[in-house]
Amino acid sequence: MAFIYYVTQIQFEFGAIRLLKSECERVGITRPLVVTDAGVRAAGVLQKALDALGGLPHAVFDGTPSNPTEAAVRAAAEIYRAQGCDGLVAVGGGSAIDCAKGVAILATHDGPLTRYATIEGGSPRITERVAPLIAVPTTSGTGSEVARGAIVIVDDHRKLGFHSWHLVPKTAICDPELTLGLPPKLTAATGMDAIAHCMETFMSSAFNPPADGIALDGLERGWAHIERATRDGSDREARLNLMSASMQGAMAFQKGLGCVHSLSHSLGGVDPRLHHGTLNAMFLPAVVRFNAQSPAVQKDRRLDRMAHAMGLRSGADIPEAIRAMNARLDLPSGLAAMGVQRESFDKIIDGAMADHCHKTNPREASREEYREMLEASM
Repeated sequence: MAFIYYVTQIQFEFGAIRLLKSECERVGITRPLVVTDAGVRAAGVLQKALDALGGLPHAVFDGTPSNPTEAAVRAAAEIYRAQGCDGLVAVGGGSAIDCAKGVAILATHDGPLTRYATIEGGSPRITERVAPLIAVPTTSGTGSEVARGAIVIVDDHRKLGFHSWHLVPKTAICDPELTLGLPPKLTAATGMDAIAHCMETFMSSAFNPPADGIALDGLERGWAHIERATRDGSDREARLNLMSASMQGAMAFQKGLGCVHSLSHSLGGVDPRLHHGTLNAMFLPAVVRFNAQSPAVQKDRRLDRMAHAMGLRSGADIPEAIRAMNARLDLPSGLAAMGVQRESFDKIIDGAMADHCHKTNPREASREEYREMLEASM
């Protein structure tokens, strides 16, 4: 049975941050905890959000690491309780938004956080008691502002997913203006994350025609504008389309992701210093080649349809086109350039096999096939 659900209210335009106070009032948040990171504060973007709160009492947690951790979630939840907060505003990239989703669980449910992880059977334990959340993305990558999931590195160093429709932010305030100052390398890495979401969810064999349409349009927008946004961060049209691609990828991936994310989630847990979007860019060519042998992908001509959205001649051209795009964006040439060692392959494969995205790939990968994908991505 297909389950198709689109519920998030989205405010999307340049200057949309001005709506933050009215959205808090609409949702019923009177004292938010603003979850962000030091970089967003240093860039002056946090202050724009605080100004938009218009004097609304609030507290701030700016200790979100580049990959959110259970320890950071605990620290923010303590501030939430101590300050008597009644909701959350996440201002930042996927890390800040996912950290806030963790706080939404932990501040209102008995711990530990791991109890609510998807692969631990925790999704049904996440109830409507979660703290209400408004998400304000400052990058164009994860799309967590419209998604039901969060990825957090828990205390035992696993990078786990937490999924519940109760975790969908009550409002996503998508203001491309907040991304104008994003550095080129972060623009490229987060943009490839959005493109990976659109591509991987489109390849998934689950039945969800709306998701397929949203993903294809998002891929076309992302692929056409990522270079422009990276080369000229002030290109407003490119920033708007890249933010839309990010949002669309996450709206679509309720359908499911696959081996790209199984591998990047696992490797990101093994080495939290590695950027998730960059890892997705590294894995995409090998996974597209692997998925080309899937009967479902072949039956629906999914690679050729993606190629058309990317302006390519055929699906066979996609892996090399991604490698060439990575090179033009000045992303690493492969995992080896990121410091990944073959000695860690077994541990990466263990995590990939257990990841929640493993089963939704259109073709189920064996340990040896994961090893071949890792080798091809080096």
